Amino acid sequence: MLNKRLAVALTVSGLLAGATACGAPAQTAPASATPSATTAAAAAWELDPAAGAQRIKAAGLDILTAEGTAEHYHAHLDVLVDGKAVTVPAEIGFSFGADGQPNGISALHTHDTSGVIHIEAPAAGLKYTLGQVLSEWGVLDGKDATGAPHSGTGGWTAYVNGAKQNAPISGVVLQAHDEVVLSYGAAPSPVPSSYAFPAGL
Repeated sequence: MLNKRLAVALTVSGLLAGATACGAPAQTAPASATPSATTAAAAAWELDPAAGAQRIKAAGLDILTAEGTAEHYHAHLDVLVDGKAVTVPAEIGFSFGADGQPNGISALHTHDTSGVIHIEAPAAGLKYTLGQVLSEWGVLDGKDATGAPHSGTGGWTAYVNGAKQNAPISGVVLQAHDEVVLSYGAAPSPVPSSYAFPAGL
């Protein structure tokens, strides 16, 4: 049985648009700047709730009955394709029951579409990576043979706090208040180097 804290968090995340756990006001990522993006391209980035549990396990994480309290910090993720923003979905890192309602959560998750990644873990000292976020999201996993940007990690570059990362993007370790930019194609200019986290995050 879910404890009261998770039940509230899951209800807030799943049912009340724009609400977040951690008591912070919701923020929304900017929509793609051009209306020329096709519906199919946008759909490729959407989260499939039905496979949430499998994706959490594929990321090497446990499905928890409550957000952890031993480790609690946040990073921010911007995803850009040729400089245009891709919305980071709400409820990455959630599992869902047959009724479509959230029934579990991982230590690494999102509550809204702001791009804020929540790390709320039951054990301190573990490292969480961009690759785990992407696994939980179900993108850049090489399973789509279309060659579209969302299908694999080829052509992608990661920046952390404005600095280009030379290691594979999946290995980028998330740390408190990092601004992580994942860019495909034309690099943004300038590369975002910080994020204004809401008070309390």
